[in-house]
Amino acid sequence: MTGATAWRQIHNTENTMRKYAWFLLAALTICLFAPAAFAAEGTASTGPNWTVITAGFSMAIASAAGGYAQAKATAAACEGLARNPGAAPAIRFALILALVLIESMALYTFANLFIRVK
Repeated sequence: MTGATAWRQIHNTENTMRKYAWFLLAALTICLFAPAAFAAEGTASTGPNWTVITAGFSMAIASAAGGYAQAKATAAACEGLARNPGAAPAIRFALILALVLIESMALYTFANLFIRVK
């Protein structure tokens, strides 16, 4: 038959998706039980302060993502202004609103950094 999908191809796709689902379920189970497995009561830790390290990484990721998103928004606004100069006020308002919301992500992460790190 021409143009028909072979059943073997569909069956292999189902098996592949089933394997991915089991892998995802196993990874999720490990992530859920890991904090309980590594929890220790009443012991003093002399290792690194992971709260400070992860807060620094989260600030770096938020700043990088915010910078990338702001660059994309500005490029899109410039392209929109070049294509339709008559819509400048609407495009400018949308750009400023988008930049404020994007920057708030980095500011919330920065505030969270100060709350968590003492």
